[in-house]
Amino acid sequence: MNDRKQHVIKMAHQLFIERGFQSTSIQDILEYSGISKGTFYNYFSSKNELLIALFKALYESMERKRDELLIGQDPSDLTIFKKQIELQMNTNKRNKLITLFEEVFVSNDEDLKHFLREGQKRMLRWVYNRFLELFGEEKQPYLLDGAIMFLGILHHNVKYYSIANGASADIYPVVEYSVDRMVTIVEDASMANQQLNKPEQMDDWFPEGNQLFHSNLVSTIRLLKANLSESNNEAIERLDFVKDELLHSKKSRKFLIESVLCSLRDDPKLDQKTVKHLDELVGNYFK
Repeated sequence: MNDRKQHVIKMAHQLFIERGFQSTSIQDILEYSGISKGTFYNYFSSKNELLIALFKALYESMERKRDELLIGQDPSDLTIFKKQIELQMNTNKRNKLITLFEEVFVSNDEDLKHFLREGQKRMLRWVYNRFLELFGEEKQPYLLDGAIMFLGILHHNVKYYSIANGASADIYPVVEYSVDRMVTIVEDASMANQQLNKPEQMDDWFPEGNQLFHSNLVSTIRLLKANLSESNNEAIERLDFVKDELLHSKKSRKFLIESVLCSLRDDPKLDQKTVKHLDELVGNYFK
């Protein structure tokens, strides 16, 4: 994304926070960002498309930072997961995203609503996969229920904690409390052998890719990144590229992925047995 387009998104974001999305016109954005109408429509076909670009930019940045917290760490460490959730909650609070989400959901724009619903499912999938790493495969039958409950508990705890303690209150106690409660809930569900939603349901919710493939890919890439230092930016970016192309692109570009894999095979800092496993996953994906 070029600097000028980023500038327009940043200025529009400020207006959305101050005035609300619905009350901000394209003319307001033109005047505030100092661009012409022609330039605006060169970047965006509508104000809705600009809002989607804003959400994407914020969440791509947040997800990158969230993944960086795991580099060199044990994925089963609850403390790291709490830090990841704290990062996301602070991103939402700092950028007033919940207010924007609520405004979109009461609007009549189905495209925007669909985009946000897909984002919610993407978050659910991430939490489910992290729960697999935190609680282990033996707890898998109860982890989709756990992920759904966790997001509900977290959302309402943040809402009412902020009402009681002020919007500027530290969010970490809410995150820590919510995560610790989930440990007990998952254990209780496992002991009682109670299940509401089967994890296989994830394949219906995410028809763009098999859930098992998704889990294996994320775990393999995370394992490769865990042995890299933060200074190995190039290798980390290549691994992130492979993950994004396979999981988030409408049509994965096989030739680009194969080119990146070729570079990974030549990287002495990477465990080549794990790279070979990644190679096999990608090969099976394109069969």
